[in-house]
Amino acid sequence: ETWVEIGDDSVVREYATVNRGTAHSHVTRVGRGSFVMSYVHLGHDCQVGDGVILSNAVQLAGHVLVEDRAIISGMTAVHQFVRVGRHAFIGGCSRVAKDVPPYIKAVGNPVKLYGLNSVGLQRAGFSEATLTELKRAYRLMFRSDLMLSAAVAKAREELDTSHVEVQHLLDFVENSPRGVGF
Repeated sequence: ETWVEIGDDSVVREYATVNRGTAHSHVTRVGRGSFVMSYVHLGHDCQVGDGVILSNAVQLAGHVLVEDRAIISGMTAVHQFVRVGRHAFIGGCSRVAKDVPPYIKAVGNPVKLYGLNSVGLQRAGFSEATLTELKRAYRLMFRSDLMLSAAVAKAREELDTSHVEVQHLLDFVENSPRGVGF
């Protein structure tokens, strides 16, 4: 048996398609309080977290993971098995073939990373100390001359990883099977 699960207080608008899971995971899931706008396509086995916004005509291929409170702008296509991190923001008309780390803004074809999602994080109530450490992590991993693996190792040494958000960002990047967009 395979299923679709839509969480409480989620809205799915006109002409959206949500494919049920396959024998791979048995379920396609949309979390609580999410907004799936018109003409969105959710492929089989997608896992969409709580509070996610998928704007008009977003197309998620099968097995895509979208973590909590991410926003994907209109007419964006996301390749199968891609992961989009929590509180990430993806600009419209983007082509996402690699993972988008949490707390980051990304846009383009192919997608490129454009800094911390500062406005979204401030609106979500993140502390200044957390924002500062996330900015430092972003600069170290994506704006330095270091190889990504070396940058993650250096970040683990130099940053305050007592912030769960910093730890999540480092773990997400380090464990990305597809690699992350640059």
